[in-house]
Amino acid sequence: MHNNHLNNIGMYLTKEVKEEIFAKHGKGKNDSGTAEAQIALFTHRITHLTEHLKQNRKDYNTERSLVKLVGKRRSLLDYLIKKDILRYRAIVKELGLRK
Repeated sequence: MHNNHLNNIGMYLTKEVKEEIFAKHGKGKNDSGTAEAQIALFTHRITHLTEHLKQNRKDYNTERSLVKLVGKRRSLLDYLIKKDILRYRAIVKELGLRK
């Protein structure tokens, strides 16, 4: 069962899923460099890890990864606030990051 569990974790972020995220939030399907594309990718991963932790509360390695990802996303959002407030507002609204 443990091996199956590992396979499921890797399947949520396939090449196709990444390309779809980059196409929607970046400049194209291969654009992984813009802040918006990275924020969208981190958000996808954060959502997945949050669901995983709801089922596996004692998975502290995943919990640590989640905290690091949230910090990276926060840093990118802070960067966008300083660089271009309109882009920041657009990505926050698009991803529904603020309640």
